[in-house]
Amino acid sequence: MNLGMILIWLAFICGWGATFYSISYYTSSQHRAKMHWNKLEMLCTACITLSALILIIQLLSVNASYDYVFSHSSIDLAWYYRISALWAGQEGSLLLWAWATLVMLLLLRYTGHTKELVETKMMDITRMISMIVVSVFLLLLVIDNPFSAYQILPTGTVEATNWNPFAILYDVPYGQGMNPLLRNPWMAVHPPILFLGYAAFTIPFAAAIANLLTKDSRWTDIAKDWMRVAWLFLTLGIGLGGFWAYEVLGWGAWYWTWDPVETSSLIPWITSTAFLHARTRVSYGEYGFLAPLLAVLSFILVIFATFVTRSGMWASVHSWQDFTTESLVIAIFLVILTGSSTFLLAKRYLEDENDQKETGIDSA
Repeated sequence: MNLGMILIWLAFICGWGATFYSISYYTSSQHRAKMHWNKLEMLCTACITLSALILIIQLLSVNASYDYVFSHSSIDLAWYYRISALWAGQEGSLLLWAWATLVMLLLLRYTGHTKELVETKMMDITRMISMIVVSVFLLLLVIDNPFSAYQILPTGTVEATNWNPFAILYDVPYGQGMNPLLRNPWMAVHPPILFLGYAAFTIPFAAAIANLLTKDSRWTDIAKDWMRVAWLFLTLGIGLGGFWAYEVLGWGAWYWTWDPVETSSLIPWITSTAFLHARTRVSYGEYGFLAPLLAVLSFILVIFATFVTRSGMWASVHSWQDFTTESLVIAIFLVILTGSSTFLLAKRYLEDENDQKETGIDSA
């Protein structure tokens, strides 16, 4: 029995169930809906955590019956490279990203000063938007399952199954291992730090959307801390990636060559830096529109960077070179994300303009 595949499916069901009940609670305020939402979110986190641990175990033991293990692990790799294989491919990196976002949601609810905002509508919307984002990643994991395994068909041929967790696995005696360019100590730290930064961008984005819907000024209490986390991890990730590129690729005396994927990760760093400066003035009544705009834009640019990396749209040493169903889902998500965010931002801008005009008329 392919337990990892079952856990991915359970996480998908629980994640979308939590999303459904979060929307239901937002529209109806029924306590039962929120209770189901909380339970399903916890179950989703547990399933993703267990599936990640199982995948790490399979990578360490080089169980090459799994396509992901066959493609990224081998017995000649040191143990830390086998663990690093978790984020060496598309499926594993998405699993890490989804897990990190869910863990951050738990930290948001139960730690720090933000736990005091748990019962507010603003926090409910922040969590709801975050679960919608996580659910998209869970959909991607179902489409391209990290526990896809080789099975023998009645015809005697061997093929990978992405859907049948009860298939009898074909015993593959070896794994082909990691791409030689990735066999570097930087591989153990650069990608996970970068993905943790990407995951942390979800919460400031969700809090900014909550502000656009409720005009609750407390959104910065959530956004400022998590944007700092995102900025710190992204800064470290970009810096470590630069050293890695200098060492392995031999880019001369420069740590930066304006590689498309490199640049696509730099742009959200710039907008997040601008947000951290802008939010210091929000408490003084300034940048009421600019601050949420920068938080929303930063996350959209992160998703754009993800699309660039996984679609093969631009040639890069970082990117996968083929356009897949996964790439199409990310593209659709990016379009919906950009369109809905633009609508809410435009609505807020027009409301602020009207409020200023009315204030001017009253003063006159």
